[in-house]
Amino acid sequence: MNYPSPSSSSGTGMIEVLVTLVILMVGLLGLAGVMVQGQRSEIESYQRVQALILLQDMYGRINANRRVSSCYAFTGSNGTPYLGSSATAVPACTTGTAAQNIQAVQDMTDWSDSLTGAAEISEGDKVGAMTGARGCVTYGAGTELLDKNGAAISGSGIYTVAVAWQGLSSTATATPNCAQGLFGADDAQRRVVSLTLRTASLASP
Repeated sequence: MNYPSPSSSSGTGMIEVLVTLVILMVGLLGLAGVMVQGQRSEIESYQRVQALILLQDMYGRINANRRVSSCYAFTGSNGTPYLGSSATAVPACTTGTAAQNIQAVQDMTDWSDSLTGAAEISEGDKVGAMTGARGCVTYGAGTELLDKNGAAISGSGIYTVAVAWQGLSSTATATPNCAQGLFGADDAQRRVVSLTLRTASLASP
């Protein structure tokens, strides 16, 4: 009867151990990739929730001070100016009463601060918002309601509120064009959420 030599048995065992280690390493690398992707998705989801909160915030502010809603439409069709990170726009309002104008300016100032993350401070840094968050409010000229004579009712058009921020990876170019061209070389890292509203035509008090 022939028995395998001790040297050949130990060699076979070592090969099996090496193959097992290779398979284990491949599996661990795959698991690490899944964990990284999961963390990335979690951050993206968190930023989107923050953006939606800020979006609803401005929506509510415009509705609450609708007599001077035109003051809030500070963004042009090209996506500038904007409020938030690196904003150069200075909020202003002169279309209503003093109290309404002051409220509109305060609303826009507060919203700009929120976009820069001022709601939460950590070690002196503002961390309460998304990366590079910017906000826009545009007015759609030509979207006004018509009166019984077919004439456009001033201020009754559609307002678009948008919040843009820096994503973690490149995707398709987002719309609308709030702060366009400021997020990555091809703007593919720009994330945007938006909503539209139409305010009632209210007479001055």
